[in-house]
Amino acid sequence: MGTLGAQAQAQDPVARGRLLLVDDEENILKSIRRVLRRGEWDIETATDAEAGLRTLERFHPEVVISDFRMPGMNGVEFLTQVKLQEPRAQRIMLTGQADQQAIEEAINRSEIFRFISKPWNDSHLVLTVKSAFEQYALHTENDRLYRVTQEQNAELKQLNAELEERVALRTRLLSTAKREWELSFDCMETPLAVVRARDFAVRRANVAYAQVARRSIEEVPSDVPCHQYLFGRDTPCQGCPLPSAMETGKGARGEVQQGGRSYVVAAYPFAGDDRAVCTYRDVTEEQAMTRRLIETEKMAAVGQLAGGVAHEINNPLGGILAFAQLMSRDAGRSEGDLESLKLIEESALRCKRIVESLLKFSRHSRVEDRRLFDLSKCVEDAAVLFRAQLKSMPKVELKLGLKDGLPKVYGDPGTLAQVVLNLLQNGLQALPKAEGRLSLETGREGDRTFFAVTDTGTGIEERHLPRIFEPSFTTKPPGEGTGLGLSIAYRIVQDHGGTFQVDTHVGQGSRFTVFLPIPLQLERLP
Repeated sequence: MGTLGAQAQAQDPVARGRLLLVDDEENILKSIRRVLRRGEWDIETATDAEAGLRTLERFHPEVVISDFRMPGMNGVEFLTQVKLQEPRAQRIMLTGQADQQAIEEAINRSEIFRFISKPWNDSHLVLTVKSAFEQYALHTENDRLYRVTQEQNAELKQLNAELEERVALRTRLLSTAKREWELSFDCMETPLAVVRARDFAVRRANVAYAQVARRSIEEVPSDVPCHQYLFGRDTPCQGCPLPSAMETGKGARGEVQQGGRSYVVAAYPFAGDDRAVCTYRDVTEEQAMTRRLIETEKMAAVGQLAGGVAHEINNPLGGILAFAQLMSRDAGRSEGDLESLKLIEESALRCKRIVESLLKFSRHSRVEDRRLFDLSKCVEDAAVLFRAQLKSMPKVELKLGLKDGLPKVYGDPGTLAQVVLNLLQNGLQALPKAEGRLSLETGREGDRTFFAVTDTGTGIEERHLPRIFEPSFTTKPPGEGTGLGLSIAYRIVQDHGGTFQVDTHVGQGSRFTVFLPIPLQLERLP
């Protein structure tokens, strides 16, 4: 019995309750604490309403006793705030004022549990506090019962829902099967429609089909011809495979051109029916990519041919150069002959250098070709090849600003020369009417070297800048570019650990700068 009694006392909510006292007189607080000490409650005190609210947030009392008259916020206002923050806390007002209006206000605003008049009766005070804790426990129990009731109601609702689910099971299964078929139809990325052959009327279509027509799936009409719905045509599309498919009873394909785009249309007839399934595939970009790849292959073949021709030319050039040098050493040559032989030698040397640059450029890049090399020399070799193209463009000026003594960089000079030539070619095509200036320079910035190509051309519009390095993206007319040059250049620079920087102004020109890292053992050189 002693153990059970101790457990009951430990579980008694009155013995464990939290009590907050608020009064601006310390003597009253001490007196109340002394009286309530026998109740073994946890008691916190505050000397004004503001301090009481701070204690309330931390202490979370179950019972709050507040004086009516306090400086600043009075007891009614304070207990109203208590009600807002701790709705279940029981509120007791301590007052020595026989103010009926204030009492009514307190009851209406803060719902006071009890009033205790000053001076108080100790026994009455203890009983009132005990009643407040009991009331709090009762509200807590009511809340618990309410939650139990709500849970039971939820369980009943769940049981009802399950019963309704069982009743509607067969209908739902049918609806699910229908919806699955529709979703499967709509999830296909290929535009697809069921078309009636005799009048080309669309009987059913998926979402991708509606997107080709730039409409929502809800706008797909019934019995409207497909050529009118998709392309706004009054007559069937030329190349439509539907008539052929219906005639043979087998699938047929055709290509339809509309609005500058190409579609491969396939028709598959239903057996013994006047309808067919038609699919549409936009092959415009695919055909454009194929054409660009063909052009790229042609350029690669031309590059290989140029390399072979350059190698063959190198031998007779060596002979011309040797004979010119030997003839200039013969005694008795006139000044005119020596001057002519000097010109022959200089021309042969210039041709030899062009051929050597062409051979370097046309050679396939290999890992073993990577080495330390002079960036300015690599850029100059590319400029030598490019100058030959400028012979027919007298109004285009190429200005070189190559810095000597740069730290060597590591990589393949042949592929980087390809980047230089590509940037020069792009700059040349950006010059309006083949007139303007191209600048090619090298230099150092911190632990990086760089080469830059600047043109005085048309510049690049801001909306195109994010896409200039994308494969196959080009703003040039057909036949003037494949859209692969900058993307290949970007990949080469990235492969060398470098970065691109593009500065452009529409109508003023562009500057492409390629930064390459200096190897660690060389980066501290001047």
